[in-house]
Amino acid sequence: MTKFLTLLSREVKSYFHSPIAYIVLCFFLVLTGLSFYSGVVFLSRGATELTVVEAFFDSIPFWIGFIMIFPPLTMRVFSEEFKMGTIETLMTAPVSDWQVVLSKFCGALAFYLVLWLPTLLYFVIFQQVVKADAANAAGAYWGSYLMVLLIGMLFISIGCFASVLTQNQMVAAIISFCLITVFFLGGLVAFFTPNISPGFRMLSSYSSVLEHMGEFSKGMIDSRRFVFYSSGTLLMLLLTHQVFQYRRWKS
Repeated sequence: MTKFLTLLSREVKSYFHSPIAYIVLCFFLVLTGLSFYSGVVFLSRGATELTVVEAFFDSIPFWIGFIMIFPPLTMRVFSEEFKMGTIETLMTAPVSDWQVVLSKFCGALAFYLVLWLPTLLYFVIFQQVVKADAANAAGAYWGSYLMVLLIGMLFISIGCFASVLTQNQMVAAIISFCLITVFFLGGLVAFFTPNISPGFRMLSSYSSVLEHMGEFSKGMIDSRRFVFYSSGTLLMLLLTHQVFQYRRWKS
C-alpha cells in the first residue's frame, strides 16, 4: 500500500506542476460557469418544471466542456513516460504493473475531482442571492455529482487506455477524444433514429450518458448505473494493463 501511495503522490504532484492542468482548469470553469449562467437565465424566463441543477447538468456548454477535458487530462499519463524513457526507471522500482496503472488512473481521477470542487460554489452563491434552493431535494445534488464521478471514472479509464497505446501525446488525445465521443453519441442513437430495432433502442438507452445524468439530477439513483460504469471502467483498466505489459516487455 505504501508503494501505491508513493506512486499516487507522484502522479498527483505531476498534475499540479504542469501548466496544461491549469489551462484545463480555467477552460472547464469558464464553460461550466457559462452553463450555470445560461441555465439560470433560461429558468428566469418563465415557469418550468426544471430545477437549476437539472438545467446546469443538461446544457450544451456543460457537455462540451465535460467531453473536452478528458483528452488533455489523460494524454500524458503513459505517453510521456514512454517518450521520455522514464518508464524504464519506474519499472526498475519494486512495484507491480497494476500499481502503476492504478496510480496513474487514481492520480487523474484525483485532479478531475479537484476540477469539480469550485462548481459547488455556484449553488451556494445562487442560494445566497436568490434565497431559494437550486433543487427540489438534496438527493438531486448528490445524484448529479455521483453521476459526474461515475462518468468521469469511465472516461478517464478510456483516456488511460488511449495514452498507453502511443508515445505521442497528441495522438493519445485524439484517440481518447474519438473513443469518448463515439461512446457519448452512441447513447443518442435512439433520439435521432426512431425507426431502429427495439434491441438497439434499449442498448442505446442503457448506455446514454444524457439519460443517466437526467435521472440522477432528479435524485433518481439507479443501481444499474453503478454496475454499468464500474464494469466499463474495470474493462478499460484491464485493457490498459494488458497493453502496458505488452509494451513494457517489447521495449
